[in-house]
Amino acid sequence: MSTEHPLPAAALMPARRWRRLLGALGLAALAPAALAQGFAAYITPPRFEVKIDAGQTLRQVVEIQHVGSQKGSYRIYTADWTFQPDNSVAFSEALAPDSCRPWVAIERRDLTVDPGARYRYRFEITPPPGTAPRECRFALMIEGLDPAQVQGNLNFPVGGRIGVIVYAAVGGAAPELSITGTRVLTVEGKPTAVVDVRNSGNAHGRLEGFVNGTDAGGARFEMAPADLPILPGETRRVAITPVAEDGKPAPVARFPLTIKGNLEWGRNRLPLDASFAP
Repeated sequence: MSTEHPLPAAALMPARRWRRLLGALGLAALAPAALAQGFAAYITPPRFEVKIDAGQTLRQVVEIQHVGSQKGSYRIYTADWTFQPDNSVAFSEALAPDSCRPWVAIERRDLTVDPGARYRYRFEITPPPGTAPRECRFALMIEGLDPAQVQGNLNFPVGGRIGVIVYAAVGGAAPELSITGTRVLTVEGKPTAVVDVRNSGNAHGRLEGFVNGTDAGGARFEMAPADLPILPGETRRVAITPVAEDGKPAPVARFPLTIKGNLEWGRNRLPLDASFAP
């Protein structure tokens, strides 16, 4: 279980800025200032992606803004999680095999925040000396404990929880992504171009970048991969979909569809030149 002790105010490190596309990992997919249904707090940032060396301590902070009309009570704890094939996430308070949660110290387990107030909640990660390169992954769970509150004629629900996902690459751990296949799948009733991405590295990775699509009618548009984490040792389906212009709906691609260009992960490129047909 996580260690509980006060953390020093000094040396707190700012969170990394977030990617242009929102993540699709359960509650981590919420916008940077996230207000979950049935939950009276904005939580930012929604995830951490950090680097650390074995034997060092890395301190981070998550901001909790309580938006209820009365004081809000919260329980805060760590959890392990698994990423399912359908891109949903399952949290577990039970310590998973090879969990890195014993390396995590949290500021406190119970928190009360005044109406409209913001609280900068601190936690730290300390991989033991000699830890081999790997990725430490866990969730910082923030759970509302109050019953529904009344605002005018409305009940304002407070109960609920948000999981802030933390990825910490220890000792230079890094992904190694490759495309192993292309196909068309039906997603929400629509044919969708999908690439199968294999991660043979020891840290998660994400596809980024823009590629060019040309559909059966000759229409051309910019396309981008879904912002999904590909965990070490897994192969995950990643959709490639047209990018919507500001204020306009995303174009609808008519299959067969040709996609050309370079997808990216970090400073690396993955060339893609493929035809997609249902």
